[in-house]
Amino acid sequence: MHLDLSELSQLAPIFRELFKGYHVSRRDPELYAQLSNCQDQYRTLFKALGFELVCDTRGFYYFVPELAAAAVNKTAQRLALFTFILVEHLADQGRDPVAVLDGGSLGRDELPSLLDKYRDLFIQAEVQTQEELEEKIMRRMTQLGFAGEENGVYRFLPPMHRFLDVCLSVQQDRDLAASLHSVLPLPAPVLVDDDSDEHLLHTDDPLDLSPFGAADESEEDALARAIAEEQENEA
Repeated sequence: MHLDLSELSQLAPIFRELFKGYHVSRRDPELYAQLSNCQDQYRTLFKALGFELVCDTRGFYYFVPELAAAAVNKTAQRLALFTFILVEHLADQGRDPVAVLDGGSLGRDELPSLLDKYRDLFIQAEVQTQEELEEKIMRRMTQLGFAGEENGVYRFLPPMHRFLDVCLSVQQDRDLAASLHSVLPLPAPVLVDDDSDEHLLHTDDPLDLSPFGAADESEEDALARAIAEEQENEA
């Protein structure tokens, strides 16, 4: 495929956001529109760089490294654990977890009672105060495009489905196990040390939200290399 880089007017900001693990959705109208209009061109270019550009039909884009390891990093572990906690908390309150996490909202004033109720689980995530909950989980959710925050209200965005899908899948397994009177344990996710050989999830989509390749080269160098390689292939 011939790539006309002049058509990819949002290439730099798109690459910068995806490279750091951000999820581009309709709340980013310019970036989302260009990805949608030039999806094949962007996929070809990013493939040369070693990334898979994923388009979820529910309306968001993100990067997956082609040879990503199955282990998730600590940020993703915390967000997954928080999603499990939220689903159980909302269900206990008689609220529909899917309705809340699929475009619904959570007030900042709800965080203290949530932290107190699930303190033992939050300790696994190295979260013991509301300040740590907001810094290590809520702020990261907004930085990575899973939620937006305004006037003390967190509104969940379509990328939350990446965690919600996993959570609901585990819940379905629990329900099936219960119906079969199984003793199969299906606990909520437990954080593992970065150096541990244990894995939280084993899927084709590891939810690895760390800056891809950041240890080896900068995003500018990586982008320049990808464009150069693509131009050489066309020569």
